[in-house]
Amino acid sequence: MSTPFKVLGPLCQLPAGATGRICELKGDEGFCQRVREMGFGEAALVTKISGTTTSLCQINGTRIALNHSAAMNILVERLPAGAC
Repeated sequence: MSTPFKVLGPLCQLPAGATGRICELKGDEGFCQRVREMGFGEAALVTKISGTTTSLCQINGTRIALNHSAAMNILVERLPAGAC
């Protein structure tokens, strides 16, 4: 029996209103440390509220805006609606 694999995509491509689980951070160690301190650590749940060039997200009860470059470096697994 095969195990289904996760389909990862950048946070900026998550549709507005969708929730994803952060699976991987790309970029240099300084970037990774900064976003972890903001709550964007591996396994955290993030909901994208709106945006394309700037992504407005909700994580741990806080809304945070990320520029497109930062959102490209946060890889998420989209969760089914109602899974959280």
